[in-house]
Amino acid sequence: MLRRHFWGFLFILPAAILFILFLWLPIIKGFVYSFYDVDFVKGNTFVGFENYKTVFGDANVLIAVKNTLYYMGLCLIFGFWVPIMFAVMISELKRFQGFVRVAAYLPNVIPLVVLYGLWRWIYDPVGPLNALLTSLGFNQIAFMVDKAWSMASLVFMETWQQFGSGMLIYLAAVLSIPRDWYEAAEIDGAGVWDRIRFITFPSIKKLILLMLTLQLISTSQGYQSQLAMLDGGPNNATLTYALLVVKYAFTRLEIGVASALGVLMFLVLAGLAVLQFRLNQEEAKRG
Repeated sequence: MLRRHFWGFLFILPAAILFILFLWLPIIKGFVYSFYDVDFVKGNTFVGFENYKTVFGDANVLIAVKNTLYYMGLCLIFGFWVPIMFAVMISELKRFQGFVRVAAYLPNVIPLVVLYGLWRWIYDPVGPLNALLTSLGFNQIAFMVDKAWSMASLVFMETWQQFGSGMLIYLAAVLSIPRDWYEAAEIDGAGVWDRIRFITFPSIKKLILLMLTLQLISTSQGYQSQLAMLDGGPNNATLTYALLVVKYAFTRLEIGVASALGVLMFLVLAGLAVLQFRLNQEEAKRG
């Protein structure tokens, strides 16, 4: 078998080496470091489960877990359906479809530094959003200071910036559906909503399930906007689990505790991936 597939193995060898070095080796070292007091100067000291005791004894961990679940829920409610709706609407357009695709994707190419500066200005108490609210007769909202609004403000910003990439994936799936199905449905008198409900959604439901799993995994690891915009504030309102890991590792320099937090996250996400794989298997058996 090795001789038969020698050149194939040779071509994938560089990618396999990079995959091992930059993915699996750090995961393994993370498991190992979670049992050590890591000191890159004096050397590592084995401490057993002390790092895990520190994790379960830290009140901020529970706050971070709640904030992460809240963040994931907001992203699911407000962010997950936006690219699907845009993809369906664009697929129904008869004219200017290419222009709308480009326009919807443009926010995705904005550099993060520019993005955060732009939305800090938009959310400012004297910024354009509050100016619009006051002109309509509403009170000003302290988007970046009020705990009730801070996480939702970040989710809205990220949805605006990132929905374009998901929209293109869904749009490709929608446009791959045979046009004959839609034409037959129109002949039978089906309206736009009927075509979407009985043709579009059933045809892309596997993709929706896959994208849902990927979004849950990615949002569970979210920390960039929370760190750059508010550093976990106000009063830990945007302190996510991944941000807490970053703070333990790079602010407190407690690499062992950060590794223990990472291991726990890895186990939860691995379980989620296994669940998604089993759901796909069951769906394949039914199909």
